[in-house]
Amino acid sequence: MSEMFCFQCEQTAGGKGCTKVGVCGKKPDVAGKQDELTGALIGLARAAAGKTPGKLADALTLQGLFATVTNVNFDNARITELIDLVHTEKAALDPQALDFPAAALWTGNEDIVSLRSTLLLGLRGMAAYAWHAHILGKTAADVTAWFYTGLRALGEDHTADEWLTLLMEFGQVNLKCMGLLDEANTSAYGHPVPTKVPALVEKGPFIVITGHDLHDLKQLLEQTEGKGINIYTHGEMLPAHAYPELKKYSQLKGNFGTAWQNQQKEFDNLPAPILFTTNCLMPPKASYADRVFTTDVVGYPEIKHIAAGNDKKDASIIDKALGLFGIGAQEKSGLNKDFTPVINKALELGGWQEDRHFTGINGGTEVMTGFARNAVLGVADKVIDAVKAGHIKHFFLVGGCDGAKPGRNYYTEFVQKTPPDTVILTLACGKYRFNDLSLGDIGGIPRILDMGQCNDAYSAIQVAVALAQAFNCGVNDLPLTLVLSWYEQKAVCILLTLLALGIKNIYIGPSLPAFLSGNVLNILVEKFALTPISTPEQDLQAILSR
Repeated sequence: MSEMFCFQCEQTAGGKGCTKVGVCGKKPDVAGKQDELTGALIGLARAAAGKTPGKLADALTLQGLFATVTNVNFDNARITELIDLVHTEKAALDPQALDFPAAALWTGNEDIVSLRSTLLLGLRGMAAYAWHAHILGKTAADVTAWFYTGLRALGEDHTADEWLTLLMEFGQVNLKCMGLLDEANTSAYGHPVPTKVPALVEKGPFIVITGHDLHDLKQLLEQTEGKGINIYTHGEMLPAHAYPELKKYSQLKGNFGTAWQNQQKEFDNLPAPILFTTNCLMPPKASYADRVFTTDVVGYPEIKHIAAGNDKKDASIIDKALGLFGIGAQEKSGLNKDFTPVINKALELGGWQEDRHFTGINGGTEVMTGFARNAVLGVADKVIDAVKAGHIKHFFLVGGCDGAKPGRNYYTEFVQKTPPDTVILTLACGKYRFNDLSLGDIGGIPRILDMGQCNDAYSAIQVAVALAQAFNCGVNDLPLTLVLSWYEQKAVCILLTLLALGIKNIYIGPSLPAFLSGNVLNILVEKFALTPISTPEQDLQAILSR
C-alpha cells in the first residue's frame, strides 16, 4: 500500500489530510491496518447486536479504538494481531457479521463523511478514557453499550440530522465516561490537592514517565521504592503530583520537560529511560531510542514493550489477548506489569552526575497543579464572594492539546494579555504554553488554576455548573469563556460533550479540524456560536465587551 488517508489530527498535511505518510510519522501500511481494524470493530459491533458481548469483546473494542488514536501505535505487527483477535471474537458471536470496508470510511458525500468521521474520532477519544477507568475496575453498562451503538452507526446510512442527533447523544455519554474516570482516579488515589511541582532533576538514576495512565505510574512507584531511582513526570502525567496516594512516594520528585511535541529535543541523549503509557509518542531518535519503553496500547517497531498477562506464542486466544495490550490482566493476576527492564535501564544509565535545573517555555522554574473540582469547589464561597465584590470579572478556560504547528503561541499571548481581574482555568498539555507564567493571585486565589489532564474537563464542567447554580443562571450566562486548543481525538470527544451540554461561544484553534466540512462547520457556528480564534487582542476585546 503506497497511499493512505488520515485527517484526524490538527497537524494533518496541508490542513486537508495526510496521503503519503503521516505528519506524526505513521506509515501508509500502519494507516491501512488501522482502517482495517476500525472496519473489524464495526463488524464486531454488528456481531454483538442483541447479545451480551462479554468482557473480552468489550476490552477489544476499547483497546482497538484506543490503538488508532494519533501518536499511539505505530507497530504494524501488533495492529495486525489485534485485528485477528477481533475477528476471532466476532466469529464467536456471529460468524455472518461483516466488517465495514476500510476504504469506505473516508469516501462518499463530503458532509456525511464529515459527520461519520466526527463520531468515529469521538469514539476513539472516549475509548481512551473508558480504558483508563476499566483498568481501575470502573465500568458503566450504558457507556460500554454505546461503543457498540456508535460503531454500528458508522456502518449505517443516516441523514445529516440523524448524524447530528447521534453526535449530541455521544457527547452526553462521553460526559458519563469522563465522570466514570474521575471516580476511578479519585477513589484510587484521592482527590487532587494544590501542589507545587519543581522542574529540578536531581543527580543519580531516574525514570521519565509520560502519557496519562496513573495506574502504570502507581506500579512504577511501587517497584522503584527503595531502589535509589527518582521518578519524573512528563507531559500529561504532570497532574499525578497532586494525588495524595501518588505524592506520598518520596521518589516522585518533579516534572521533566514540557508538552509531547518537544520530546525529540528534550529526550535527546537523556541519561534515563522513558516510559510511554498512552499516546503522544513520536518516532524516537537514534540518540535515545534504546531507552524508550512502551506499555499497554502504545507501540513502535523494535521498541521494547512492557506487556501484561500471557503474551507467549503458544498461549490460548484469550490469554494472548490478555497479554497483547494488558487486557483484563488485573483480573487475571494481582500484578499487572513488571517494570524491571525499565528499572535496570535507569540503573545502567545512571542519570546526571549533578542536579540539573530546567525551566518552562516562559522561564519559570516550577508549576502548580491539583486544582480539580474538589479543590476549587472547596473554596467556592471565596470565589463567589470575589465575583460579587468585582475582584474577579471573568473566567477563561484555556486548555486542550498542545502541538507542533505554528500558531500555538496564541495561547501564551492570550493568557499574558488577560486582565489582572480574571482567572484562567486550564487542563491538558496545552497549559505548558503558559503554566510557568507568574500572574499572581486574586485574594489568595491563583490566577492560573491547573485542573489536570484532558479528561479533567469533567472537573471544569462541574465547577461551571456549581457556579451557575450559585448565581442562579445558566452556564452560558456566566462570565466564563472557553478557549480551546485541539490536536487529537480526545479533544474531539470533549468538544462534542461541551456542545451536547449546550455550551456556546467556544473559541477553538489554532486551526479548524480538516474533518469538518464547510456545511457541518456552518451548522456548528450557527447553532453553538463555535468561533475560530483570530488574535489574542481581537478575541479578548470581543469576549470582554459582551
